[in-house]
Amino acid sequence: MGMPLKPLADRLRPRSLDEYIGQRHLIAPGKPLFEAIRAGRLHSMIFWGPPGTGKTTLARIVARHADAAFATLSAVLSGVKEIREQVAEARRLQEGSGRQTLLFVDEVHRFNKSQQDAFLPHVEDGTFCFIGATTENPSFELNNALLSRARVYVLRSLSEEDLLAVLEQALTDPERGFGGRGIDISGEIRQWYVKAADGDARKLLNLLEITVELLDTGERRVSPALAREVLAGGGVRRFDKQGEDFYNQISALHKAVRGSAPDAALYWFCRMLDGGIDPFYLARRIVRIASEDIGNADPRGLEIALNAWSVQERLGSPEGELAMAQALVYLACAPKSNAVYVAYKAARADAEATGSLEVPLHLRNAPTGLMRQLDYGKAYRYAHDEPDAYAAGEQYFPDGMAPRNYYQPVPRGLEIKIAEKLARLRALDGAG
Repeated sequence: MGMPLKPLADRLRPRSLDEYIGQRHLIAPGKPLFEAIRAGRLHSMIFWGPPGTGKTTLARIVARHADAAFATLSAVLSGVKEIREQVAEARRLQEGSGRQTLLFVDEVHRFNKSQQDAFLPHVEDGTFCFIGATTENPSFELNNALLSRARVYVLRSLSEEDLLAVLEQALTDPERGFGGRGIDISGEIRQWYVKAADGDARKLLNLLEITVELLDTGERRVSPALAREVLAGGGVRRFDKQGEDFYNQISALHKAVRGSAPDAALYWFCRMLDGGIDPFYLARRIVRIASEDIGNADPRGLEIALNAWSVQERLGSPEGELAMAQALVYLACAPKSNAVYVAYKAARADAEATGSLEVPLHLRNAPTGLMRQLDYGKAYRYAHDEPDAYAAGEQYFPDGMAPRNYYQPVPRGLEIKIAEKLARLRALDGAG
């Protein structure tokens, strides 16, 4: 019995620069990486990009153009022992034939510090050229020592044009694809597959392969019904719940609200819901936005955000998501103030810097006779007994600490009135 046929995505893997689709910002005549690969000049690299964008394929092409041996490690399955074995094999090959080894490490961000450090001396002494692939931001996940020895190349999600080219190649290639079967997919249905793939060529080819396998014997045309059946479980958008894309989209949502852009805020909100985010995480972030960016310019924003969270807890989806959408639109349209946020950070910094300054005697509580004998609470001015319920000139900071002015209301929303009141009270302090 023969070996099972390789998956379509593996069979169609480009073998040269000419066959490579996408990443034209890197792989195009005149681009430094393109010219280095074509000339066979090896250097250590990190390929950073989403799944299915050609990281492994590009590493193989680099090795082929440089006539280097191609060795692979998976950071999920390998450890220091496997690294040492690859180093020994690379040295044997180098000493025996003078041939260089390109060591490709998939998901290199999953290696811990000691595993990453194990590469360094062998990269530096030329035992092998190192290429790592990662879907995570290298600046967060890789050691600085390793990053300093490898150039980072950012790979982008494939465009619709790129994916259509991949699909066409799969349908027409007579040896590695379905070129001999005459599979017929209309232009509209091709767009469905491209949308479902979401920039991931591997996902696109896997969906196509499933579709062809489901065709009845002798059938060539992919019907809308069959396409919908296949795509029903394969069209979830890319959204890494622990990775950089997660934080990028949260950042985009927050900044859209801060920038008073309700439509963009709704878009990012729906993108994250579509990707499977925990709605309660979104609810917490919306409350944070209400305090950080709207604040006292419109205190109702915080109440509305908390109400949306409560609706999500009580009713779930889709009612809770609609309530959160309502809160986001309100916050985006509300007057903006980060005055409390700035004041809080400044007060927090002072509290950390000044240490354990004692509470002034006149501000201390005096529930016992001994405390009163020690002058706790002595000369405290009860604000409600003062004109306008304000003790003008009273000192509330620790002794020896100059009064601070952390809170600076902005000239928007309710904070206009707050600023007017504070200015009036400070005038009373000065008059006293």
